Amino acid sequence: MATTPVATDPILVAIDGPAGSGKSSVSRAAAEQMGFGILDTGAAYRALAWACHEDAVDLDSEDAVLAMLDGWTYAITLRGEQRVQVTLPGGSEAFDVSAVIRTPEISGQVSRVSKHPGVRVRLNTMFRDIVASSGLPGVVIEGRDITTVVAPDAPVRILMTASPEVRATRRAGELPGASHEQVLADIMARDTKDAAVVDFLTPAPGVTLIDTSDMNFGQSIQAVIDTVDEARGARPSNDKEQR
Repeated sequence: MATTPVATDPILVAIDGPAGSGKSSVSRAAAEQMGFGILDTGAAYRALAWACHEDAVDLDSEDAVLAMLDGWTYAITLRGEQRVQVTLPGGSEAFDVSAVIRTPEISGQVSRVSKHPGVRVRLNTMFRDIVASSGLPGVVIEGRDITTVVAPDAPVRILMTASPEVRATRRAGELPGASHEQVLADIMARDTKDAAVVDFLTPAPGVTLIDTSDMNFGQSIQAVIDTVDEARGARPSNDKEQR
């Protein structure tokens, strides 16, 4: 008798890490190589800040921002080029905000929406729903508090880090005109601020630490893929025991 295939939930790979650790670029490349999707949680906060700005919503009012979440529609592509679309409450047009949410004007407003606990709870639920309905074999989800708050039960949880000096070198290379010393000072200041909220140096129980300080880009990608393979019960071919 023929049987109906049972759909399986996508494997979730949660990746945390400080700025400059390689988290975003490595996550995207590893997801592509594995045939997984990639969910950038920061894009949702940026899109929410844009939507509130467009509708003249008070970003400092948690109730007002939650009301925006009640009425908006948010969509993000998980494979290929990332596209972000938002439909405002009461509207019918889906706006492609992929570029505008990366502008300094919007970037400067993101913290005003992300500071609200209720907003973070609602968006975390939205992230889980996006992953569950993706139809993909797996999704890499990266951002802040991913391994401890957004997806604490993910089968693969990774804390990707690197020394402040290495992170500063990487960041300086991405910011024309910025000196290594200036970027290092900014990173150290951000680390100090983040330390009051989240520990980016010590992995929580069950979280795999990947320190990319002495790794190049390709090695960092492979470290993520190997971690996922081990979690799926498939040891990397170069690490299999000879029998």
